[in-house]
Amino acid sequence: MYESYSANLFDGSLLKKTHTEQADAVVVGSGPGGATVARDLAGAGLRVVLIEEGRLWLPQDFPADAWTANAELYRNVGATLAMGNLPIPLVQGCAVGGTSVINGAISWRLPQDIHQEWLATDPALEQSIGWTALSEAMDRVESDLHIHPTPPEISGPNNLLLGKGADALGIAHRPIYRNVKGCRGLGRCMQGCPEGHKMSMDRTYIPEALAHNARLFYSTTALRVLHQDGKAQGIQAITKAGANLRVLAPRVVLAAGALHSPLLLWKSRLRHPSLGQGFQCHPGVGITGRFPNPVRMWEGATQGHEVIGLRHEGIKIEALGFDMAFVASRLKSFGPALTDDIANLVFWSNWGAAIRAEARGSVRPSWRGQPHVRFSLTQNDLFKIRRGIRVMAEIMLAAGATAVYPGIYGWHDKLSDPAPLAHLEQEVPLHPKRFNALATHLFGTCRLGSNPQLAVLDPFFQSYTTQGLFVSDASVFPSNTGVNPQTSIIALAHLCALAILQRT
Repeated sequence: MYESYSANLFDGSLLKKTHTEQADAVVVGSGPGGATVARDLAGAGLRVVLIEEGRLWLPQDFPADAWTANAELYRNVGATLAMGNLPIPLVQGCAVGGTSVINGAISWRLPQDIHQEWLATDPALEQSIGWTALSEAMDRVESDLHIHPTPPEISGPNNLLLGKGADALGIAHRPIYRNVKGCRGLGRCMQGCPEGHKMSMDRTYIPEALAHNARLFYSTTALRVLHQDGKAQGIQAITKAGANLRVLAPRVVLAAGALHSPLLLWKSRLRHPSLGQGFQCHPGVGITGRFPNPVRMWEGATQGHEVIGLRHEGIKIEALGFDMAFVASRLKSFGPALTDDIANLVFWSNWGAAIRAEARGSVRPSWRGQPHVRFSLTQNDLFKIRRGIRVMAEIMLAAGATAVYPGIYGWHDKLSDPAPLAHLEQEVPLHPKRFNALATHLFGTCRLGSNPQLAVLDPFFQSYTTQGLFVSDASVFPSNTGVNPQTSIIALAHLCALAILQRT
């Protein structure tokens, strides 16, 4: 796929000489937000330069095991921490294509009730991200990325058991809508699809941008925004080989994510009272269970089924697929019992609950120049976590699990019947140290809004402080969404690109 565009590809690990590029627009970050803007602007005839810190991977080169994938494809080995009452790892990809390369391909439209929340808080957003325009953009995304429900023939037992248990309890569920084409259910989404069947940005919008003569510098880190007299002028970057790269352009688009977009603004001395404020995410908790028949959770669609009946409560339950090493790491046994459990890995399953947390935190630069994230769960967030664990355990037992491990410190290590779950609320206090979580889907640190004191960007994605500077990633969201945001990020990025072109 990339052989045809070799003249427009620049590997920063090989670039050792100072270099200057002239462009109409420079985009930092090649994930869903950045790739989309680059593709739309290049398609409209602008000279576009795209900068990505991670390397370019071809499908056949993706690591087969999750531990190597974590080291090679995840930022900070997936261990960037949000510090607060419960330290939470924040999961992000670092590669050409961004997190779209290593996510589960889950593709949710922005729920209309979430959009209504945004407009109720700031009605002026209707002019730039109104429901009609957003819906049309989401339609386009679904068509471009072949988004469709996971068919049963590639679901695998892990996904089907979640549906079976939810059915038994009368809780609404459905196959997950995924951006894939020709998926064979290899269970490798989180390591990068080895056959290129996931319609991630490296397989879709980035090649399209290159086809329109966009230039991609990968293994290259943006250092700061160049600006003068309140106007953006480009990006200063450094290649992995240590060479300085200057891209001079009157339009700068940051799409480095909710941690690194604000960090770049700080490093560029572009301050704003709300910069880095309002950080939100979706904390996730998981449980493990053992079934009498083989599950082989490393086979089938990585995440192919979900429980949607609790979304109104801010809880969404998903089947999770991991490779064998990760499955083994989730086991709680030791000694001979651990040996037996590993010998019977085919019987184990893992599911997760993502929480729409109400807590808001902050992102600031640390003394090392990396993002320092502060985020503490509220009592209501902890209530959702506890309830999510209870419902997952009930579903797992209803699906036929012989043992469930809820992962709550100081409570039952193992459950074989649902009776103790009826007392969970009375026996487990809402204390953060009782739970173990990680977070995906990071939002809100460069928010859109009509009030320049409260929002970093105007309703059309442009910085209030710097003309020609735009942001196009989940940091622009007024709040978290409670669902996987990839489709929403891409749809908003289409609207961002349109806003840029209308100002051209």
